[in-house]
Amino acid sequence: MADPANPAGPPPARPAPALPRGSLLRILRLAGPYWISSRRRKVRVAVIALLLLTMGQVALSVWGNFWNRELFDALEQKSVSGVLLQVGMFALILAVSMAVTAAHLMIKRWLQLDWRRWLTEHMVRRWMEDGRHWRLQFTAGEHDNPDARIAEDIRIATESAIALGHTLVFSLLSLLLFIDILWTASGTLRVPGTTIDVPGYMVPLAFVYAIGGTLLGWLFGRRIVRTSDALQTAEASFRYGLARVREHGDAIALMHGEPRERTGSSVRFADVMRDWDRQSWALLGLVSFSTVYGALLPMFPILIAAPQYIGGAMTLGVLMQAAQAFQRVTSALSWPVDNLGEIARCRTSAERVLSLFDDIEALNGGVEGPRIERREAIEPRLSVADLTVRDPAGHVVLEHFAASIERGERVLLTGDPLATTSLFKAIAGLWSWGTGVVELPPRARIAFMPQRPFLPAGTLREALCYPEPPDTWDTAAIRWALECAAVAWLAPRLDESGDWEQVLPLRARQRLGFARVLLQRPNWIVMEEASDAFDARGERLILDMLRHELPDTTLVTISFHPGLENLHDRTIRVQRARAEPPPSPAPV
Repeated sequence: MADPANPAGPPPARPAPALPRGSLLRILRLAGPYWISSRRRKVRVAVIALLLLTMGQVALSVWGNFWNRELFDALEQKSVSGVLLQVGMFALILAVSMAVTAAHLMIKRWLQLDWRRWLTEHMVRRWMEDGRHWRLQFTAGEHDNPDARIAEDIRIATESAIALGHTLVFSLLSLLLFIDILWTASGTLRVPGTTIDVPGYMVPLAFVYAIGGTLLGWLFGRRIVRTSDALQTAEASFRYGLARVREHGDAIALMHGEPRERTGSSVRFADVMRDWDRQSWALLGLVSFSTVYGALLPMFPILIAAPQYIGGAMTLGVLMQAAQAFQRVTSALSWPVDNLGEIARCRTSAERVLSLFDDIEALNGGVEGPRIERREAIEPRLSVADLTVRDPAGHVVLEHFAASIERGERVLLTGDPLATTSLFKAIAGLWSWGTGVVELPPRARIAFMPQRPFLPAGTLREALCYPEPPDTWDTAAIRWALECAAVAWLAPRLDESGDWEQVLPLRARQRLGFARVLLQRPNWIVMEEASDAFDARGERLILDMLRHELPDTTLVTISFHPGLENLHDRTIRVQRARAEPPPSPAPV
């Protein structure tokens, strides 16, 4: 919900039809550029290495299968030398397996982290570009908790996608190789009472066992997708609520709002508990089935191959080889049901990232309908022509407003708070829903000063130099700016770290905002109640200081304090538009 003090435009008009949820084209649109990015050589080498190591893992499992046959044949023959030979062979297989597994792990984790790094940087860049992180909160769509989607859902989606891709390739290769082994090892079974021989009879039985298990597993686990999605959303909302309490701890404490916040936290955690229970019930059926399915798997192939062994058609080693090959085939065929939960988790996170990406892109010119145009003027002036701004409900807040401010002027904007604040947001480019044109002076260095300046956590020097690096200005210049802004008492704390938005009162923070402007020395300053925490004398002194230290800088002041008219060249009164119903929604 928008703060009434911060006007926002209506939700964007209906965009072009989106691609279906979960469609491959949507996923490729977001993730595809990584595989053809400037890092594509390293990425492709890593993928090829991962594929080769996966093939090595499958080859080792085949080697282990034949080793298993040789071992049990040696045991059946009671051959000591044969058993000792297989013990040595086992040590070799184990050593090679350790090396392949270690290399595979490191390359897989590098690829997971690199993909996550690229996608995180891509999303953060798009999210924090051109004020979209601010405008996004006023637009319709599924983009709640963007911080959690970027930090957590990208991690889950990238890690799970690569892990699932590895297990899928491993399963497909295992299926191709072990079907041949199982066909050969199971031999030919004559149907009792007939002369019909069934070659490789354990192969179709493995397919029947796996397909039956997959269908039953899907039946028991189909609710996991919905419940996993709901649980991840509830968890993100719970984390967001706690983060909001931390960010606004002083206001909550002053208003004694702790009981209300505890209630809100309890309600959000109750949603987590509800969705956790729903997921638990969804998992119960799948886990119960998987337990029975897994317990039968080692025994079933031995039982169906026992007649061949008892009849002397196969040795003990071949029996054990066939049983192990049967397990490998059924495990490969059961990949969908075995990974149902992880697929649901990956798909849910990918959808959350994709919905955020789509809504961010919609703010990048993808929204239909009229918009406030912001461009560079030819003359050195700031002009607003026929500007109309709407509030979140669609009502007109500012209508057909026009003004022109020449270079070097000092202009006071006053009148209706909602209308003047909406004008500030439109000039700054934070809000574009409406109509009209804002022309900015060419090649101008413009400083926009909000009511509450942002002071990032870190050293006071870093906060003052923000968004420039902390070594942009020397200590003498910073001390001079602090003295001019009447906060010289903070100079000894320049290299002290802290959360300055929590440590300092609003008046001191606003003075630091003026000190920052003195360092940056812009030739245009647009202030939105940037000195409203001062008393009348302090406000006059800070404006006189700006006139003295920055004599050639154009100053546009939004304030509602009396007595400031004589400190400006002229005053413009901004009135709110007359009440009118919001526009009807566009036909679908």
